[in-house]
Amino acid sequence: MDINKTLAKEFNLRQEQVDNAVALMDDDKTIPFIARYRKEQTGSLDDQILRELSDRLTYLRNLEKRKAEVVSSITEQEKMTDEIAAAVEKALTLVEVEDIYRPFKPKRKTRASVARERGLEPLAEILLAQDINTDPNAEAEKFINEEKEVASAEAALQGAMDIIAEDVSDNAELRKKLRGLFTRIGKITSAAVSEESDEVYKNYFEYSEAVNKIAGHRVLAIDRGEKEGALKVSVEVPDGEGERLCVSEFVKNDGECARLVQAACEDSCKRLIFPSIEREIRAELSANAQEGAIKVFASNLRQLLMAPPVKNTVTLGLDPGYAHGCKAAVVDATGKVLDTAIVYLTPPRKETEKAKRILTEMIKKHGVSTIAIGNGTASRETEQFTAELIKTIPQKLSYMVVSEAGASVYSASKLAAEEFPEYDVSLRSAVSIARRLQDPLAELVKIDPKAIGVGQYQHDMPKARMDEALKGVVEDCVNSVGVDLNTASYSLLSYISGINSAVAKNIVAYREENGAFTDRKQLLKVKKLGAKAYEQCAGFLRVPGGKNPLDNTGIHPESYEAAKALLDKCGFTAADLGDSEKIGRRVKKVGLSQISKETGAGLPTLTDIVKELEKPGRDPRDELPPPLMRSGDIMELKDLTPGMELMGTVRNVIDFGAFVDIGVHEDGLVHISQLCDRYVKHPLEVVKVGEVVKVWVLDVDLKRKRISLTMKKP
Repeated sequence: MDINKTLAKEFNLRQEQVDNAVALMDDDKTIPFIARYRKEQTGSLDDQILRELSDRLTYLRNLEKRKAEVVSSITEQEKMTDEIAAAVEKALTLVEVEDIYRPFKPKRKTRASVARERGLEPLAEILLAQDINTDPNAEAEKFINEEKEVASAEAALQGAMDIIAEDVSDNAELRKKLRGLFTRIGKITSAAVSEESDEVYKNYFEYSEAVNKIAGHRVLAIDRGEKEGALKVSVEVPDGEGERLCVSEFVKNDGECARLVQAACEDSCKRLIFPSIEREIRAELSANAQEGAIKVFASNLRQLLMAPPVKNTVTLGLDPGYAHGCKAAVVDATGKVLDTAIVYLTPPRKETEKAKRILTEMIKKHGVSTIAIGNGTASRETEQFTAELIKTIPQKLSYMVVSEAGASVYSASKLAAEEFPEYDVSLRSAVSIARRLQDPLAELVKIDPKAIGVGQYQHDMPKARMDEALKGVVEDCVNSVGVDLNTASYSLLSYISGINSAVAKNIVAYREENGAFTDRKQLLKVKKLGAKAYEQCAGFLRVPGGKNPLDNTGIHPESYEAAKALLDKCGFTAADLGDSEKIGRRVKKVGLSQISKETGAGLPTLTDIVKELEKPGRDPRDELPPPLMRSGDIMELKDLTPGMELMGTVRNVIDFGAFVDIGVHEDGLVHISQLCDRYVKHPLEVVKVGEVVKVWVLDVDLKRKRISLTMKKP
């Protein structure tokens, strides 16, 4: 297989794009680096396409490796034929390769292997020939052998049929056809294991759905129910369909031998093939559902990380709680902790007036303008208190309820202890909540992505694949924004292209020992950061106020000469950086094509250079709509009525809809059918995490605390 050619065809890309992208990956260039600084070679492929390309490249290379192993094994057994070699070469999946290898794979002791040891293979061949003039009983009597424990003609025939059953089961072409049959007309069914089965799964106690129609989230629900012992699950086809297909492949007539072959085929189906095919179908359904869930999780995580920061504000973070009180922390615009306190807003130790006094003093003293409230335990009461408090303070204040998923994980981590050794675990959590509002990306990278809580069934996913996918998302987000070399934590730096955790710590150590970086070249003095790592990371690290203004842009040092030539050609100096109107007008007049010819830099690179010169240190998140901040009265669940129009923030997107925070503590569900007036295959086509949307209330279930919403105007 020409892997690169296959990739070009599958992804509908030019061969040159694929060849160059693969060559760069093989040269250990990271995906963010290739996507940002090698656009000429790849035809400007973005990071998501490059990651899909990388995943498929790995699969196809593993496929070729396995093919070579199978060919080698069969050849060593001296059983290789041109037909087998051609079948292996033609195989497009690992499953097909394993089907071909199945008859040659060393087997544990089976009924068929015992029959072969007893010398019954020739009898099996006689039966398979299905000569209508052959008397199977007479032939079987010739194989009676007390020493080999073949006591009768019946025993000999049974052994021969066991051999036929196994051979039928090992037939790659038949397995392929049966797998197709199960996929086309099969149904996955589930039932309760007992009357005591967990009611959580009652929707699946008597459930059946076509294999080729079942949605991924239902597959994952059934898988979890089975794993927890609540459900028994099977994949079924209409009675006799599979057996008929098998018999039609092997039975030639209606003679005595043929009838025995038919019985062997039917035995093979029920005892060997169907259970195996069922496991394969289930495994494939689960793998596809898991991959789909991981993609949804990754997409949600990307949107959460890229949520617009609330910049240049002093923020009060509130981590609500009952018995241990509400933890409060004030941080300045850079995230530095200015003040902390613990106040008691709820029973058993309710001190409302004292809490008002303490928090009012903190707000006035430090000039707080935004408040971030964690959405966990006692969040409702804390939000109510905050809304009342805002009314009593003359300065402009607004608040937002933020997800505190993973905050406790972070606050108890080694990283948090290193960052805030003077604060206990609970106060660190309040700091994290405040910083999440100020800069979601910088704060959330400190937490295991799985703990952030966007997606579904994340704990049921294959750990390695989940970690790989989510790490890629974090890496892409951090590099697309870029980081301040002089303020970034080592956890943030460790996601920069070409920098691992050890090098990130060395950067921080160098900074602490030598003071702030004044230019990017100083990175080469950092321990274990060589030329190769420098090439990968330099463009993503910003040096505000450094010696070279270009060091505070996304322009890579390798393109500085092109950037200077562009400035000269347009009659600019470093003082003109940031004057987007002036730069844009002059570049348009001169023409990028002309500048490209004169500098030798490609058009995609020059286009990016112009953007950076127009707005040095630009943050792509600034172009997004700001988050929905609240300041007025809040509602309770009982205040909601059908038809009510509200603004809300999308908190989570899953396969069957989106959960929206409308300010009543419980998030409302917009079912996929209520997202818009057209058909939607997946909610991600319409909404994304962090998006502010207009919704209308459809129904409120006070008992179950459930809210149904619609985005279709009534």
